[in-house]
Amino acid sequence: MKSDEPHFHYVATRGEAEELIAAAERFWVSNCGCREEGPGCQRSRADVCLFFDPAMGGTGSDFHEVDRAFAADLLREAEEKRLVVRPFRYDEDRTRTQGVCFCCDDCCYYFRGEEEQAECDRGKYVARTDYEACAACGTCVEGCYFGARALEGEALAVAEERCYGCGLCLDVCPEGCITLAARG
Repeated sequence: MKSDEPHFHYVATRGEAEELIAAAERFWVSNCGCREEGPGCQRSRADVCLFFDPAMGGTGSDFHEVDRAFAADLLREAEEKRLVVRPFRYDEDRTRTQGVCFCCDDCCYYFRGEEEQAECDRGKYVARTDYEACAACGTCVEGCYFGARALEGEALAVAEERCYGCGLCLDVCPEGCITLAARG
């Protein structure tokens, strides 16, 4: 890979995944290779790698065509099970998205930091916190798979350079004090 070329995977929000799915005409799914090859997943089902064409042939076993309702169900699963949306690009054309993996912190190579599969581009957004509204409860700390949030004493500390813009912290914040802003 050239140094200025985007990585194969990038992080996106569920809203961005909805847009990708809405724009696609057909769908294929396979079991997640991480879930099959790794220690096993305790967070979600295995068939979470969605493709917009059959060219790649899947990342794991049981590659087959599915309908739009199945793709919408994957989005619901991502929300319910707190999965990170990680679209992937065509190897030969990194300007186009080929599909979407729905990843977790339990078994995904990315979060385990293994090999070059761990390389991933940050999303378009970065999480911003309204510290005056923040109760420093720590819920978002537990919800951030990227380690961008920590409690330091009784205050929340955010390392924006570690934020990938997935939006999971917004889902769990009981105060509603986190928003996503365009990455600067």
